[in-house]
Amino acid sequence: MPLNQRKFYIETYGCQMNFADSEIVNSIMIDNGMQPIHSAEEADIIFVNTCSIRENAETRVWNRLKEFRGLKRQKKDDLIVGVLGCMAERVRERFLEKEKLVDIVVGPDAYRDIPNLISEVTDGRKAVNVLLSQEETYADIAPVRTTGNGVTAFVSIMRGCDNMCSFCVVPFTRGRERSRPWQSIQDELKQLGDQGYHDVTLLGQNVNSYNDNGVHFADLMYKASQVDPEMRIRFSTSHPKDFPNDLLHVIAEQPNLCSYIHIPAQSGNSEILERMRRPYTREEYLELIGNMRDLIPGVSLSTDIITGFCGETEEQHADTLSLM
Repeated sequence: MPLNQRKFYIETYGCQMNFADSEIVNSIMIDNGMQPIHSAEEADIIFVNTCSIRENAETRVWNRLKEFRGLKRQKKDDLIVGVLGCMAERVRERFLEKEKLVDIVVGPDAYRDIPNLISEVTDGRKAVNVLLSQEETYADIAPVRTTGNGVTAFVSIMRGCDNMCSFCVVPFTRGRERSRPWQSIQDELKQLGDQGYHDVTLLGQNVNSYNDNGVHFADLMYKASQVDPEMRIRFSTSHPKDFPNDLLHVIAEQPNLCSYIHIPAQSGNSEILERMRRPYTREEYLELIGNMRDLIPGVSLSTDIITGFCGETEEQHADTLSLM
């Protein structure tokens, strides 16, 4: 069946970045003549965009792929099933050689190659591209938002992570940090404003390490705030090590930048933080929180916490409880 006669369905698991990536894949598929639909049972191509951060998400993916294998056997022998995202990068051999549940495996930096991979499968082969890139940001691709309420949107500003926390697979599944050109981000924000979107979240694995040829995250936030004064802007996710006061001043001074910051602590004990390879102490984290409250009156804060980290004692866990 030619590409332009195929219908595709994407099912997404995991973080906000995965949902933003699925919108990029939507754009690539539509540009190649394929039609998005909202039913797996009616699709000619099914993609599952996967997450490797939590075991539960991986378990759900495996179960869902088994359901799709049953669908393929019962209804559509020519149905193509593929996996995208972090699991595609991390366990690609298991997908193709052990479980044999899928036809296509595509890593987060290889989505442009999806039409070619579909053609390979049409010729009766399995198809894989999990090459990581030091440059790919999909800056020239306008995401196609086929779901949602037309009010809120995600905008990817960077990809990858350089932090190498001991508990996290992101640097291995999404590669090193690459910042999207700020002008491309500004153009997408303008387009969203023209389309009536009022609430935008800037996304990255570590947004506040953004750096486009000297344009840092504080600069980007200011530029973003000037695109549309009626557009509320927030961001996720940030790292405590990259939070200068100039960023806090920008948030405080621009009324359409939301006074909400998600700032993962992971632990309230300095020894555990060192084992996690988090380059700050309990005291430094608390000092940062104090700065946020001083410079942004009424700021709302949230965090991530890992409990039961390897070797954590009751006393160390108590430090985390007291931090919260």
